[in-house]
Amino acid sequence: MFRPTVLFNAAAKAATMRPAMSASRIASPIAYRFYSSGGLSQSDIEVRVLDILRGFDKVDANKIALESHFVKDLGLDSLDTVEVVMAIEEEFSVEIPDKEADDIKTAKQAVEYISHRADAN
Repeated sequence: MFRPTVLFNAAAKAATMRPAMSASRIASPIAYRFYSSGGLSQSDIEVRVLDILRGFDKVDANKIALESHFVKDLGLDSLDTVEVVMAIEEEFSVEIPDKEADDIKTAKQAVEYISHRADAN
């Protein structure tokens, strides 16, 4: 009546459609723990921002300071300033909205912005 391959295929399909373990048998943890660091220190942020500026070829390393203005003191143009802000975003794993990025004109302003971001790494 039935061919053995038909029965074998039907049994194989039924076996593959069953879950390996029922949902009620999967153990779930009772409590979760979330750990967080105390955030970034001001000095760590300053060092990392200044290192970003030192990494740009157009910037004279002797002119780099927290108060250095990207355009007036370091000689960067608007595109270079955007690149600096993008590098800061990448370094600290944050996204800076365009409106706020336009307000960052010095290394000190970048440090202050990052220090107020709780999600900065």
